[in-house]
Amino acid sequence: MMRRMYQAKRIFRSEFVPVRHLSYHVRVWGEPKPGQAPLVMVHGWMDVAASYQFVVDAFAQDRYVIAPDWRGFGDTKSGPVDHYWFPDYLADLDCLLDHYVQGLAVDLVGHSMGGNIVMQYAGVRPERIRRLVNLEGFGMAATRPEQAPARYAKWMDEIKKLHADEMDLKAYDTVQGVARRLMKTNPRLSQSKADWLAPHWARANADGKWDIMGDPAHKVINAQLYRVDEVLEIYRCIRAPVLAVQASDDSLGLWWKGKYTLSEYHERLKSVPDVRIECIADAGHMLHHDQPERVAALIENFIA
Repeated sequence: MMRRMYQAKRIFRSEFVPVRHLSYHVRVWGEPKPGQAPLVMVHGWMDVAASYQFVVDAFAQDRYVIAPDWRGFGDTKSGPVDHYWFPDYLADLDCLLDHYVQGLAVDLVGHSMGGNIVMQYAGVRPERIRRLVNLEGFGMAATRPEQAPARYAKWMDEIKKLHADEMDLKAYDTVQGVARRLMKTNPRLSQSKADWLAPHWARANADGKWDIMGDPAHKVINAQLYRVDEVLEIYRCIRAPVLAVQASDDSLGLWWKGKYTLSEYHERLKSVPDVRIECIADAGHMLHHDQPERVAALIENFIA
């Protein structure tokens, strides 16, 4: 029996925007509307902008949505680099907003790594954000200065591994294999949605295998420590109301094994002047795949 693939309700268009010597791929749904702030949605690590299709389809009304593929993900080529620096995402987002909205304040949504990016961007450019939604963007575990020497050494070791092709991402024989990988990573993901996502998340190469659309250099650790004190100072500068959304599954507990907890994350959020926390039931880290209708409703109600 032939499987029925998910059918997108709202059709996107692809645009390529010059950003800092790169050709940035951006998915755009809808058209600008007078009196309605543009909705900018940014994805997480090893994800792509197409990942938001299910949420966009679940919105009660048509919206002007701008969703870029971050540098080195999806159809945004990064150029010859062997590591990524977090501030580049902030600068890329700043340039993208210059292109699409000029001086207009936007509603900004970020998931996971994208959630971390939008939280920092909103503190650095507070005048550019009207409302902010952070989906599972928890930040990282606190570090100590004495960890710096080993951190730099690990970064250099991983750079060497990358150049020795020891950090390449797995290729898949078929697009169906990519879909199975997505469902293995997220057991809540339905077959129909996995089949739709797979060709947006991977591309066929010259030998017929399917490669994940993510630069392996993203796997190289950041050379610099995660400085919580600096992050909290940025949080204190956020002027927009913030909606922090987490899933009922405890992703932090799974990842950090007690080294960084939800209670610590909630404590950090106290530095944000205006923040509301919501939890989505029956969802894991990819909550925009697991419960797109609920995520869409939270976003729409918050930015209304």
